[in-house]
Amino acid sequence: MTEAAFLLLTGLFLPLFPVSMLFNWLLGRTGNHLLRALLLLLWPQAGLLLLQNLAFQVPEWSLTLALATSALYAFRVLAIRDIGQWCGFLATSSWAMLWIPVHADIPMFHVQLYALGFSVPLVLLAFLGSGLEQRFGAACTGLYGGLAESIPRFSTILVLVVLAIIATPLFPSFFIMTAMLLQAMSAMPALAVGIAGVWLLWSWAGAWLLQGLIIGIPGEERPADLHAGATWGYVSILGLLIMAGIVGTGLLS
Repeated sequence: MTEAAFLLLTGLFLPLFPVSMLFNWLLGRTGNHLLRALLLLLWPQAGLLLLQNLAFQVPEWSLTLALATSALYAFRVLAIRDIGQWCGFLATSSWAMLWIPVHADIPMFHVQLYALGFSVPLVLLAFLGSGLEQRFGAACTGLYGGLAESIPRFSTILVLVVLAIIATPLFPSFFIMTAMLLQAMSAMPALAVGIAGVWLLWSWAGAWLLQGLIIGIPGEERPADLHAGATWGYVSILGLLIMAGIVGTGLLS
């Protein structure tokens, strides 16, 4: 297999435009939320497994394409109303960033942990989106609002999960993005500017998503809130993510 063909194949799983579209096409046609969760967890790991046997140095042009892919999907997610599609585009944007530590020869085990740090919050959002579909028939912003008042426990978990996705402090994605940003600042300042720009777009996208769901006047329909067991399950996973982020910050750099 030629170098270009190998990178094209890997770009299916560690997204490089235009082959990155396959993942979002597949995710959009997967109705079962458990299968969606498996896709979100395993898709980037498949790309990293391919790169374990890499016989050549990742070329610098792949970094440019990866950053452009990440920025493209980060920008596109600003116009997305469907939570499932929002989740897929954010996944594509974050996984494209994994080309940066691969190019920097970060140990593959660490990069695999990077991928998990990006994927686990997305899995939680996929489950929350399924919960909104069960309650309202659709998981879209703008169709209903005021969830902070109507289902406060669900809303609290939703806010925390989105904060984990967009790489806010204490969550693993924050330390991952910080490590990549610091590495790029010392070696490729232009790349660092691009990373910071994508990170800003993620924050903007997260704010728009929450504004369309959490804020507003609730409708007359009062759906059931998360029960105590589910709430503590989400809280436990989020707590583990925070612990992993704090403990791993010295190991994943």
